[in-house]
Amino acid sequence: MNIVRYRSLPAPVHRRQPLQNKRLPSVDDAVLAECPDEPMYCLRPQIFKALATRFTKLFPGDVLYAVKCNPEQAVLRSLWKGGLRHFDAASLNEVALVRGLLPGAIIHFMHPVKTRSAIRTAYDRYGVRDFVLDTVDELDKIIEETHGARDLGLVVRLALPKGNAVYDLSGKFGASPGDAAVLLQSCRRVAARVGLSFHVGSQCLDPTAYERALALAGSVLADADVAIDMLDVGGGFPVSYPDEVPPPLDDFIAAIARGVSALDLPAHCRLWCEPGRALVAPGQSVVVRVVARKGGALYVNDGIYGALSDAGPAVGFRFPVRLIRTDGGVHDGELRAFEFFGPTCDSADRMKGPFLLPADAKEGDWIEIGQLGAYGTALRTGFNGFDQACLVEVEDRPLLETPGYLSAAMQAA
Repeated sequence: MNIVRYRSLPAPVHRRQPLQNKRLPSVDDAVLAECPDEPMYCLRPQIFKALATRFTKLFPGDVLYAVKCNPEQAVLRSLWKGGLRHFDAASLNEVALVRGLLPGAIIHFMHPVKTRSAIRTAYDRYGVRDFVLDTVDELDKIIEETHGARDLGLVVRLALPKGNAVYDLSGKFGASPGDAAVLLQSCRRVAARVGLSFHVGSQCLDPTAYERALALAGSVLADADVAIDMLDVGGGFPVSYPDEVPPPLDDFIAAIARGVSALDLPAHCRLWCEPGRALVAPGQSVVVRVVARKGGALYVNDGIYGALSDAGPAVGFRFPVRLIRTDGGVHDGELRAFEFFGPTCDSADRMKGPFLLPADAKEGDWIEIGQLGAYGTALRTGFNGFDQACLVEVEDRPLLETPGYLSAAMQAA
């Protein structure tokens, strides 16, 4: 008897069929036609494609999409159509997803700590050859589970000092500079290709953070005296939010170029990056319905256990919003600040905002919340049974655009 039962949460998102034959609907078309009582995730495939096209043209190397950011199949297909061919997978399930959907993709297993079975299956079944590590123990696991393969690409993750990114990533992964140098030497003895990587933190607003990280990487390479084949500058590329406008993407690319030019890298060394948020955040929004109003609080049907985790107490992003009335009418009068409460019985399911909406917002209205292509649906859970949602592809522009970034991408597309 098999006493082990596996359960996958949350429940699958229900995909709505296009409401028109010749073109995608607008968000308002979809909402007023469907009158959804469950959260409606609105994907903009043309935005994903345009952003991938521009990023791959601007970055002087290989762009690895961080699948964890948004693994929706329509998103992955749109990025592929935009010319993106490399994918940063953090789990075996992500490896399997990309390989099944895009057989020609180049998959890199970028999680520094992996189970033995994940390493073995990724190598044997899915053809993954690139693995990240930050300890000798992880190196030993990779060598053992790939049976001493000689076609590996091994990338050492370097720890960085605590930075100023919205999401600081300095505490969990990465080897110290001294340990990283020793690991590079060990990898060089057993691997066909060797690389060094780092991550400045998610939603990094300071282009010079990459220059500082590259300077530290240069000192590690000098100590190791190893000729590397790839240098991975990680992710962290930011997007706009209502109270946060980052420098243009060109400034980050220029800072990286300056930092790389100061290093004595072999001519064959490939430059990598791992964007997630910058490729997908503007391409998805969620439409929620107002279930109740109590003064300045709106109770809506999605929350921190759904697509709005980043609006909760842990991060507190203030996403762009707009009201969609039940009669389709437009309001251009007084706005007021609201906070949101999600649908669960947990009092922590609260999003303080403030979110500026028409002062007469009421039960039954819908609210579109933007910039949720990054880590929105990817963090959705089935807590309290609120795991139902639907998905539709739309043609609208995003609610908020990073100056000089998305417009340029759309023009290029």
